[in-house]
Amino acid sequence: MTASGSGDPAGTARRLARCALLAAAAAVVALLTALAGGVLILLSGLVGLAVSAVGIWWFLAHRGPLRVLGALLAVGAPVAVLILYVVGGIWVNALVALALWGVALACARSALRRPDRERDAVMRGEPAVRPRRPVLIMNPKSGGGKVGRFDLVARAEALGARVVLLDLTAQTDVTALARKAVADGADLLGVAGGDGTQALVAEVAAEYDLPFLVISAGTRNHFAMDLGLDRTDPATCLAALTDGEELRVDLGSVAGRPFVNTVSFGVYAEVVQRPEYRDAKAGTAVDALPDLLQGGEGDRLDVTVDSTVLKAQQALLVSNNPYAAPDPFGVASAHRPRLDRGELGVIGIRVDGAAQAAELAVRGTQAAGLNVLTARRVEVVGSHGNGNGTNGNGSGTTGDGTNGTGNGTISVAVDGEALNLPTPVVCTLRPGALRVLVPRDRPGTVPPRPPLDWRRITVLAFHTPRTP
Repeated sequence: MTASGSGDPAGTARRLARCALLAAAAAVVALLTALAGGVLILLSGLVGLAVSAVGIWWFLAHRGPLRVLGALLAVGAPVAVLILYVVGGIWVNALVALALWGVALACARSALRRPDRERDAVMRGEPAVRPRRPVLIMNPKSGGGKVGRFDLVARAEALGARVVLLDLTAQTDVTALARKAVADGADLLGVAGGDGTQALVAEVAAEYDLPFLVISAGTRNHFAMDLGLDRTDPATCLAALTDGEELRVDLGSVAGRPFVNTVSFGVYAEVVQRPEYRDAKAGTAVDALPDLLQGGEGDRLDVTVDSTVLKAQQALLVSNNPYAAPDPFGVASAHRPRLDRGELGVIGIRVDGAAQAAELAVRGTQAAGLNVLTARRVEVVGSHGNGNGTNGNGSGTTGDGTNGTGNGTISVAVDGEALNLPTPVVCTLRPGALRVLVPRDRPGTVPPRPPLDWRRITVLAFHTPRTP
């Protein structure tokens, strides 16, 4: 007799698929038992979601009374739906249906999991030789002072590393520091700092084919997270100096400048350019968005993704390898399971009004205003100064093909750093260019969730394996 559980993965997947279909059917039954109320639950939920999305759009894209109305709709629509459920006496059915649907989704994703494929979905390291002359560049201000708070200098020096502290009182050429370290005989380069600093030193390490050490002493540490490092305690990253393994990862390039995470164009890049952004991020964004989305100050971007052309995009995110979840609103918390696939991830957004904002909220990645692609090369130019295709003077793009500002540049945020780059801006990837040294004992990366496919679930639930 075949054991269940891990000994019979096919049988376990089949049972989970059947559980998913039963839970989904039970959710439908929970709605039907409310008779007309079941239809009301579905319609009111979708309408509430769409109205809330319209309210968010009005709040972000307008000022004055329309912004106030947008805020009221964004908050009021979900509240109104809840009140409708309570007053109509269908809230119990709604909760039961929602809970059953949650069970169905959980079982469906578990049924589609393939542990063998998950093992291939994350990066594997090779044994590494212990460096003899490692040099670590540390930014004492990064991450709110993590270098001092975790005593990184003393700990690194105790492991035989030479530490170079950045001088915060003067403008420092980090690339020049890294090159000098190589000239002095360094056999490893490392950084305790933000992702922008990581990228600059990584470029030098890749140029000289030296191992590169990432110390998670930045604010968000997206690169460290996707390498499977501990972001809560940067000191653990130093264990790679004595017991490490090496990963070969890709390195991005935008207009000849390296990046390890993302390059942002359009709305986000325009907001980052503003001098007040660093001290008041949320307030600056809310104040700037109406001009950027509708008022003529923001770039509309024409983008060529390999051979695919995207017109007049409001926002564009190009990443060093694609994110596991192509959600433009969740990229800040999303992750890349691998950094060695040799492909750029591309997310483009174009929302021209409240109706498209509602569609994006309801349909998600299936919405017409959202483009999710992968590519080897991405070329970006500014097309229009505002949503109606003009540069503010009614003339559209300028005669020399620039973005209508007269200087042929567009705003770009490279690993969070604000830049202005001449158009066209080209993003490419250097596959396997970077040797990253990581601790052998580290938290690791999270395997990507399998895409939800109900057709596969149905086949899996009713498929009976042949008896040999």
